[in-house]
Amino acid sequence: MKIAFLADPLSTFKTYKDSTYAMMVEANKRGHEVYAFQQKDMAVEQGVVTAHVQRISFTGDPQDWYRAADPVETNLGEFDAILQRKDPPFDMEYVYSTYLLELAEKQGAKVFNKPSAIRDHNEKVAITQFSEFTSPTLVTGDEARIRAFQKLHGDIILKPLDGMGGTGIFRVKADGMNLGAIIETLTGNGQYTIMVQRFIPAIEKGDKRILVIGGKPVPFALARIPQNGEVRGNLAAGGLGVAQPLTERDFEIANALGPILAARGLLLVGLDVIGDFLTEVNVTSPTCFQEITQQAGFPVAATFIDALEAAAAK
Repeated sequence: MKIAFLADPLSTFKTYKDSTYAMMVEANKRGHEVYAFQQKDMAVEQGVVTAHVQRISFTGDPQDWYRAADPVETNLGEFDAILQRKDPPFDMEYVYSTYLLELAEKQGAKVFNKPSAIRDHNEKVAITQFSEFTSPTLVTGDEARIRAFQKLHGDIILKPLDGMGGTGIFRVKADGMNLGAIIETLTGNGQYTIMVQRFIPAIEKGDKRILVIGGKPVPFALARIPQNGEVRGNLAAGGLGVAQPLTERDFEIANALGPILAARGLLLVGLDVIGDFLTEVNVTSPTCFQEITQQAGFPVAATFIDALEAAAAK
């Protein structure tokens, strides 16, 4: 197959932990042709979606890991699979890229995850479709509603809807200390919608990333455990990643959501679970492949490429 990765600059990859890198290496090992391009490389002219795409070869050196051929303007419909692996922020440029990829689909491209499905599943708000698995949650920009929610539940978490890596997350305890200032900061004095959730004490045991591939859960999660007094377990915020088998509740959540999300065109999803509660549905560029493989021995990248080959063949 000819597989193109829409990703961040290859020079920024941390090969010891990057999931896109693991996908690329596995695809190359199977004899697939691997290509890469960035969001800025796409264009549509006279209704045809193209991109300046580079074919990638692999050196085997984890530091100086690739060679990129000269860019060639290519009709995206010529690829057997395109993988959308651009990291957030999920800004308007990201949205525009989904429009172009959606048009490319009409011209024969098979894009994973499906662009319209990425667009329709804000990684925070998507959990509201599955409220039976969440802790009490409020989505609003209204200060009075937020204050009433905090009065009812006491210990709460507040976060923006477009953040990643734990950025912009605040905890307010029962005393309400600094609640007003936090609301002003996150909502821009009521201009922006945010998410508020009852605090889940089980965060001390980790924020679990559960990978769901083709509707089926990987049997190991990566628990990202907060360090140094942090409330955030995100690896980007200094959390310690520990692979562990899925619990019965983890399987219940993943098995319930997996088929639904797969049917919507989401081949790869990262469910975030704290304790017994779903907290996020990650669809842009879910990670933790390498950490789970290194610690638990489960071949995540191989499992994903198996699913990609099957989906692209349909």
